[in-house]
Amino acid sequence: MSAAPFDLAETDRLLSTTRAVRKRLDLNRPVEREVILECLRLAVQAPTQSNSQTWRWMVVTDPDKKAIVAGAYRQVGLAYLEQAAGAEKDPQTQRVYDSAVSLAKLLEQVPAMVIPCVKKDYDPAHGNAVAASVYGSVIPATWSFQLALRARGLGSVFTTLHLFQDGVVAEALGIPEDVLQVALLPVAYTVGTDFKPAVRPPVEEITYWNQWGKSE
Repeated sequence: MSAAPFDLAETDRLLSTTRAVRKRLDLNRPVEREVILECLRLAVQAPTQSNSQTWRWMVVTDPDKKAIVAGAYRQVGLAYLEQAAGAEKDPQTQRVYDSAVSLAKLLEQVPAMVIPCVKKDYDPAHGNAVAASVYGSVIPATWSFQLALRARGLGSVFTTLHLFQDGVVAEALGIPEDVLQVALLPVAYTVGTDFKPAVRPPVEEITYWNQWGKSE
């Protein structure tokens, strides 16, 4: 086997420890504009459908506008998250919901919010193939952005609850009607960088070869 073109140990550590960060976001340390732009320069290297390059990035740092976005998020999400946290029996999942509730309550305090967008209308009636093309043109870039943040000591989490109030957010931020909001990423430096891989099922149990249900 030929030598790998990258340091595999460091690459694997980056990929396996880029976590959904909520409770360990440093709310008091500013995030420099250039750091966000540097991470976005890497993000837009991700492949896009038909080389469309229609992603757009809405960065929110103004306190008043962050408050509007956070309010829209809480209006839909807080009661749901609290109910889910109270009903969840699995300890690991319960911790996820608890941290999501904590984030929802202080979302406006994060130094920056980044809203990945894609400049294309999406009609659900067009089916899964169109949806896969639209979201497949921006979500890979979003993940690259999150990896770039992690490599620089910052964290984020991919959230979508504000999308139930995306019209409110679009009006507050001046996002045009032909631009689709895809997610909301709170961005901050992390309190410590010692994140660990999560517990996941063995891939052999969830991977099939040539026929659904066949592991060999």
